[in-house]
Amino acid sequence: MIVTSSLPLTTEQVDQAKERFGIYIKTVIDIRKKICCAGMDRHFEGEKILLESGSHQSDIWGGGIDLETKEVDFNSFINIRPQDHNLKNEIQSEQVKKIYSELTKFFFKLILWPHP
Repeated sequence: MIVTSSLPLTTEQVDQAKERFGIYIKTVIDIRKKICCAGMDRHFEGEKILLESGSHQSDIWGGGIDLETKEVDFNSFINIRPQDHNLKNEIQSEQVKKIYSELTKFFFKLILWPHP
């Protein structure tokens, strides 16, 4: 199930998002508006949701998170955008990668770094 939020995801939302792949969750994030779509089968599904809600293509990036290792990845076909100087699946801009990683950790903080 795809969940969309501008707040950290709840345990219930993470459980819904991981229905597709178990410990791995695909994510698409609008790095300007700070909105996350998580749990899609293919990244373009989250991209479509964000575009339809008013996001700009140049602000939307795809990747994912492994819930066991807590590793964030930056790979998605939606990232191939020559007009944004990104010629590969992986986000090539170190600045965009940093923002994407920080936002991913924000959206998943209740699950990955729970408070005792």
